[in-house]
Amino acid sequence: MKILVINAGSSSLKYQLIDMEEEQVLAKGNCERIGIDGVITHKAGERKTSYEVPFPTHTQALKELVKLLTEGEGRAIDSVREIAAIGQRIVHGGELFTKSVLITDDVLKGIEDICDLAPLHNPAAVQSIRACRDVFGDTPQVAVFDTAFHQTMPEKAYMYGLPYEYYEKYHVRRYGFHGTSHRYVSNRLFDISDISRSGSRIITCHLGNGSSLCAIKNGICIDTSMGFTPLDGFIMGTRAGSIDASIVTYLAEKEGLSMKEMSDMLNKKSGLLGLSGISSDNRDVTRAADKGDPRAQLTVDMLSYQIKKFVGSYAAALGGLDAVVFTGGIGENDHHVRKRVCADMEFLGLSIDVVANREAQGQERNISAPHSLVETWIIPTNEELLIARDTEEIVSRA
Repeated sequence: MKILVINAGSSSLKYQLIDMEEEQVLAKGNCERIGIDGVITHKAGERKTSYEVPFPTHTQALKELVKLLTEGEGRAIDSVREIAAIGQRIVHGGELFTKSVLITDDVLKGIEDICDLAPLHNPAAVQSIRACRDVFGDTPQVAVFDTAFHQTMPEKAYMYGLPYEYYEKYHVRRYGFHGTSHRYVSNRLFDISDISRSGSRIITCHLGNGSSLCAIKNGICIDTSMGFTPLDGFIMGTRAGSIDASIVTYLAEKEGLSMKEMSDMLNKKSGLLGLSGISSDNRDVTRAADKGDPRAQLTVDMLSYQIKKFVGSYAAALGGLDAVVFTGGIGENDHHVRKRVCADMEFLGLSIDVVANREAQGQERNISAPHSLVETWIIPTNEELLIARDTEEIVSRA
């Protein structure tokens, strides 16, 4: 079965075509600047191509994608009929969707109904689903939700200390994100280690420009660091992470900022960028810190310190710890962050092999010290593959 996996943004459409027989990526790319002018980047095997082409809507982007998949040097299939199903990444499923589902008219309406919970992402997903119906007809589509994995959290973990009526009226609660990544790497850990799902206590660390941690017990999420929105948790590329809520009203009054301006500041101008004044990219900040920049060093120290605190608190919530998994762009590739987070954690039974940690850039590898009671792993995430697996399973069952 060949499955097209789509991750749609308001002006972009990332895709992978995966042959599920060997779980091989046949082609992948990105349609960018949809509704502006349009650029498509496409790779099939070793063949790469990129060019400008108008994309007034997601439908036109998909039509251009079909041409690339079936014609010319970038051809990966002979006919669009070879695509058996489409897997759509949906950022927010609210409380309505607790697992991946076959997309029907009712499901599409449900995704639309919770657009106010993810106004930048869910409307784009709705556009993509409709565009796929225009281009691929009745080819089945499956929705895979970033929030679904976290729907197993107990009330004590997902509720906020606000008047209960706001949960009842507006569904204000912790939802968590990066769920597809956390699910993939935790399942992968069970496949490649001696840790069994039953009785397991795992912390997965998805670290990138956006970051979150997840506490997983018996393979099930019991807590996660992102909250009602992806702003919650620890500092990220441009996000502030958790702060005293009164800072919002204090700064809004002092600076004369509107709520939208405050939201932009917290989401787009804070985190690594706001603290360092240099960049939202951890690599740039680390280089500056190595050269002696004091604000860059502060930023580097804060990032590792905040992650370390979450690891400690989640170990307490789990009642112990069997493994820590690092994934995401920073988690997989920055041995400095991993080393700082895992330093002085012997009291939890966690100790890493410094040499293995330094050498294991982007590799799937156990970096635990020989005497460590807690395993520490690097596991590169593969959200697209998990979406394809869910899609294959649901479509085959249907």
